[in-house]
Amino acid sequence: MKWAVSGKGGVGKSTLTAALALLLAQAGRTVLAVDADPDANLASFLGIPQARQAAIRTLADQKALIEERTGAKVRDAGGMFKLNPTVDDLAERFAYAHRGVRLLVLGAVRRGGTGCACPESALLRALVQDLILCRDETLLLDMEAGIEHLGRATVRGVDGLLVVVSPGQRAVDSFHRIARLAGEIGLHRIRAVFNMVRSADEESFLRQALPGVDIAGVIPEAAGLRAADRDGLSVLDGMDAPARGALSGLLDGLIHSEAST
Repeated sequence: MKWAVSGKGGVGKSTLTAALALLLAQAGRTVLAVDADPDANLASFLGIPQARQAAIRTLADQKALIEERTGAKVRDAGGMFKLNPTVDDLAERFAYAHRGVRLLVLGAVRRGGTGCACPESALLRALVQDLILCRDETLLLDMEAGIEHLGRATVRGVDGLLVVVSPGQRAVDSFHRIARLAGEIGLHRIRAVFNMVRSADEESFLRQALPGVDIAGVIPEAAGLRAADRDGLSVLDGMDAPARGALSGLLDGLIHSEAST
């Protein structure tokens, strides 16, 4: 199972990614959760204690490693570098284990004047391609509000894209933008997850705003998430029975779709 998770900031995509990762680990899966959002906070959603988060190494910050693998100086504009650096050992070296989940944090590329074509970006893209196409474990990619690290070469390796949508027009507009970007690289297996739904009216709004969209699940708002954040617990620990039940149903659907492909 390999799913990318995206959505507008604040809709709960990191909440969903962390909760799914923890449930899959509890079920005995070998799980790798990749934080590909520049605003990297998946560690806290998994419940990794603040004092231990300092031990997590971010790939984009590994200047010496990037220069060694790409053959170029970081942040040197216009230089030549390898587009296919060796990356197959990085997950084992940099992943941080917690409650059965291994977390890999990509980090933000500090583009400055170099634009998108830079050694850091080349390394991270090659790593994501390797994780998707060449490894067997269950993979969840917590993306930024888009599909920055995905490309045409990786589309055939993912089960699809989960786009998290909360009840609001801006989140709906973001869904359409993300779906359009995904379509441009040939990724058409897109499923919506309605999140933080507080009433039948809110669910109805989303269904009417996204007609014909494949809906993976509807997750009700969980009042305990704020307390879990305050107390340094995982999002799964902060979910009440209705939210957990909806999440389990969503996961069952993903597993079923995996088995049928």
